Amino acid sequence: MINVRHQAELIGKTDLLRIHSLSELTGCNIWLKCEFQNPGGSIKDRAALQMVRDAMARGELKSGMTIVEGTAGNTGIGLALVAKSFGMQMMAVMPNDQAREKERVLELYGAKLMTVDPCPFSNPNHFYHRARHLAEQHKDHWWANQFENPSNFRAHYLNTGPEIWQQLSGRVDILVASAGTGGTIAGTSSYLKEQNPEVQVWLVDPDGSGLYSYLKTGEFSGHGSSMTEGIGIMRLVENFRRARVDRAVNLPDLDILTLSRHVRHKDGIVLGSSSALNVAGALCAAIQTGPGKDIVTFACDLGERSASKLYSPEYLQQRGLLDYPRDVSQLMKKYATDQWRDKIVHCAEGG
Repeated sequence: MINVRHQAELIGKTDLLRIHSLSELTGCNIWLKCEFQNPGGSIKDRAALQMVRDAMARGELKSGMTIVEGTAGNTGIGLALVAKSFGMQMMAVMPNDQAREKERVLELYGAKLMTVDPCPFSNPNHFYHRARHLAEQHKDHWWANQFENPSNFRAHYLNTGPEIWQQLSGRVDILVASAGTGGTIAGTSSYLKEQNPEVQVWLVDPDGSGLYSYLKTGEFSGHGSSMTEGIGIMRLVENFRRARVDRAVNLPDLDILTLSRHVRHKDGIVLGSSSALNVAGALCAAIQTGPGKDIVTFACDLGERSASKLYSPEYLQQRGLLDYPRDVSQLMKKYATDQWRDKIVHCAEGG
């Protein structure tokens, strides 16, 4: 038995699961990093812990203070858990259109919650700016600033990347990840490419995000919108700036629906929306690059955090998403076409 002082010490060292059905269909080993095993239920626990530890080491954050962060949910939950472990309080500022499951978990951890109307980043009422202003008004408050805080990158460079490399004994051909702050893809890609420059890194971007466009044209533009939460942005932030990306692909919500149902029925894996996007990206990478590859992606959080959207017939009907392909072979055929291949962005020199 391993004795730990608090829950924060349980963050990391998550398992790597081979998705059997997709691996057999593609001839690749498609691996899923099970980040829902973190005590706060998501990959954001890693960034939360690193940001707090680094701030404490610099003397910016001490026991008794309040952490403030603008969040789509999971980073706030991770920070609430870490705050409790170190004798601090948590204040989360969150858009009011996020899944209600995340609000409930934040409240269960004792975090104070402020919800605001969704609005463009340029609006001073955007949740990012509201969190910053709150922290600036109080000397005993500390703003985590997950988008620009390099400790987010460090969490994955120091931990996530090395874990994957060790778990696969260096047999990593492709890393596939979406990006919100960019900390996960940046830190993990940087570590893996230092071990082997031939590792390919694929960004998978949802509708409504501008990262795919930025990597293609150098400008941020997006079309449509996505049910995914906490991923996809319309500006260049410090953490994503460090990402070493070789390929980028934009995938619609219909693909997320097909993939989430397939792995639920065939593998017993219940994915959240961002995790399903990641797995769809891994399937696309497998089809495009051919068999024999070891491909790693992330199950970002607990699948039930997407229950009120991804798995709700009423929500899907409201968004006009009930007519999605029921057979994953339809996705595989689409991803194999020359037309789809031409949509994949080839980035210069891995980022």
